[in-house]
Amino acid sequence: RQLNPKVSAFQRRFVGEVRRCEEMEKTFTFLQQELRGAGRALGPCPENPRAPLAREALRVQEQSEQLAQELREVSRNRASLRGRLRELRQYLHVLREGQRFTSLPAPHGSPPRPRALSEREPILDPSLHQHLDRKINFVAGVIHPWRVSAFERLLWRACRGYLVASFVEMPEPMEDPATGESITWVIFLISYWGEQIGQKIRKISDCFHCHVYPYPESEASRADTMSGLHSQIQDLSVVLEETEQYLAQVLDKVALALPTWRVQVQKMKAIYLVLNQCSFDVTEKCLIAEVWCPVRDLTQVQDALRQGSYKSGSSVECFVQRIPTSESPPTLIRTNKFTAGFQSIVDAYGVASYQEVNPAPYAIITFPFIFAIMFGDVGHGLLMFLFALWMVLYENSPSLRQASNEIWLTFFEGRYLILLMGAFSIYTGFIYNECFSKATVIFPSAWSVATMANHSSWRWDPNSPVTPNPRSLPGLTPPRSVHSSAYLATHPSLTLDPNVTGVFQGPYPFGIDPIWSLATNHLNFLNSFKMKMSVVLGIVHMGFGVLLGVFNHLHFQQRHRLVLEFLPEMVFLLALFGYLVFLIFYKWITFSAANSLVAPSILIHFIDMFLFTSNAGNLPLYQGQVPVQTVLVVLALASVPVLLLGTPLYLCCRRRAPRTGRPAPVATGEQEPLLEGQEAGNSVNATKEDVESGGHSPDAEHLDFAEVFMHQAIHTIEYCLGCVSNTASYLRLWALSLAHAQLSEVLWTMVMRNGFVRLSYAGGVVLVPVFAAFAVLTVAILLVMEGLSAFLHALRLHWVEFQNKFYVGAGYKLSPFAFAPDARE
Repeated sequence: RQLNPKVSAFQRRFVGEVRRCEEMEKTFTFLQQELRGAGRALGPCPENPRAPLAREALRVQEQSEQLAQELREVSRNRASLRGRLRELRQYLHVLREGQRFTSLPAPHGSPPRPRALSEREPILDPSLHQHLDRKINFVAGVIHPWRVSAFERLLWRACRGYLVASFVEMPEPMEDPATGESITWVIFLISYWGEQIGQKIRKISDCFHCHVYPYPESEASRADTMSGLHSQIQDLSVVLEETEQYLAQVLDKVALALPTWRVQVQKMKAIYLVLNQCSFDVTEKCLIAEVWCPVRDLTQVQDALRQGSYKSGSSVECFVQRIPTSESPPTLIRTNKFTAGFQSIVDAYGVASYQEVNPAPYAIITFPFIFAIMFGDVGHGLLMFLFALWMVLYENSPSLRQASNEIWLTFFEGRYLILLMGAFSIYTGFIYNECFSKATVIFPSAWSVATMANHSSWRWDPNSPVTPNPRSLPGLTPPRSVHSSAYLATHPSLTLDPNVTGVFQGPYPFGIDPIWSLATNHLNFLNSFKMKMSVVLGIVHMGFGVLLGVFNHLHFQQRHRLVLEFLPEMVFLLALFGYLVFLIFYKWITFSAANSLVAPSILIHFIDMFLFTSNAGNLPLYQGQVPVQTVLVVLALASVPVLLLGTPLYLCCRRRAPRTGRPAPVATGEQEPLLEGQEAGNSVNATKEDVESGGHSPDAEHLDFAEVFMHQAIHTIEYCLGCVSNTASYLRLWALSLAHAQLSEVLWTMVMRNGFVRLSYAGGVVLVPVFAAFAVLTVAILLVMEGLSAFLHALRLHWVEFQNKFYVGAGYKLSPFAFAPDARE
């Protein structure tokens, strides 16, 4: 906690030490840049060093500054040597290429003409007697290749053609000192007459940043200069090599010591930043700090302070003392690598208030299960499970943990969540009896086609028209019955009647009977089943959320909310939507195949329930149904004013009641405020009245009843309307499950089925790319896109439909002082 809020950051006690740490960090940044410039990567800290003492910090500062100074000098000398060596090599190439222009061989067949060692020997033809009295001068150098064309045009225009310019690329590329890139320079040699033209040429060369070198006119002088350049280049190369070796030695020292220095200085700076938040007592001999600490860790804090006092040689031992406070404590929820992913889902909605019921433990089961309802498929769930299992088994691999891809890190952090989602999807896939959209015959089917064909009305009767039943199965193989062959040949769709003895032999042992995958009405059957299942699970989930609110009411000693909020909420939910669940199960149990044709509609009954009427065309489910429904609706409506006015009226009556003496409360719970080095009852940030009364002054109980009533009205409206909308929102379980199953079936029909059926004998060869396309589309569409969609819908159901029944999420996390586990952080 900041105990110096009114003190400027530049006026605090340890600002000098913080600045010294920042100066050392600047030095470390320079050293790291030099390492990076040399192509070396700074490795991690081999150990976890402690924060240095003041004497050790001075030593680190001196050594780092000394290494930085050595690096600056060596780098400067190396840069100077490289520049000088580059210039010498450029000069040597200029002389070599100039020899080709100024020392041309004699024409073929002409006698050799002896060369006179005279500086006035012209390069022109001696027959031109009118120019023998003129001296030819030269300007030679190198120029950037991008500037050659502009340089040549400007020379021609400025000198009006009184020159001869030759350009040729340098045989080897060299470094550009301005950009550091390796380029191929262009050598130029310009011969001219007259001093004025020479001055123009030199000025133009300077404007284009050309490197101009002196060019001896006699061949002997050029040879002597070239030999001298060779010797200088050799000497500079030796010196440069020794400089590079010395620089490598200095960089080795930096690479060895810098990781440890960085960690030490970062820890020291962090400690001084925390000390700047502390305050001194009146005598300025005692340092005071106020911190939040979990009660379970009090002994560790005391032991750490005792060890610190002993190691620092202090004559006065540090001590810890609890202080009462009116401030809401931070929230600390201890997690491990398994529960961290589920807790992150809850924290994304809002951090729990102090000691509020945490939904994360229940989300460990409900979140993967709700996801699996929408993603139920054995094959897809198995692929997801194996992918997550691979991440779990290799979770300690550095290549997986230190990946730079943000999407991959998101998957890796939620590996246990994905593992459970895959496992639950396998379970629901067995219930739906779907594996890549195909049913599996684990147990024999409970429906018998042969019995239906031999002992039923599947007989030929031309005078009796056949009325198709919704439960019809296509493509049935005609049984070996002479009496029914003609009947089967004229009826493409036939119906299995469970009322015929032996046709239906009882429920399937687990999941859905595989014969439904062959039926033409399987979609209608699954829609009815999944829609009712979604409503039942949604109401159970919401009821569980309302039930969790009881623990909050009991813990925070708000027992009046049990009667005035929890009870009317449960009555409203169960009297309306709990009764809907009862109707669903009652109809499943009461009506069988024998009387299914006269079964009434639940939806019509539920609508009539709100209208207080009965429908003669829709038979009642049980006797006395209308009075029971009327009583339930009246109870639900009566609970609304109790929920709306109960809490505000109770608080109003409690405020007007005469007060009696009560003991001062003391802060208790998982986390307590601590005071280090301070006497009892003298908190820096709390007044004397707050300390004595535990922060509950008389003004703390002043209530704005208009605000309380408005808050309760909003809560009532949101809950009552939310029960309707949230129940309908759980139908997304049915919709997403249907969409996943249909997408999977379409993918199988359009890709794999064509490879098996339509390709005939060539199918064996073509099946390889067909299966590759099927696998890619399965992963991209059904696993990634559908999985993300189901994940987001499950997230919404937990945040909006479940957590808002009991979870406030208005707290803030405990941010303890700690060093990062990774030294590079």
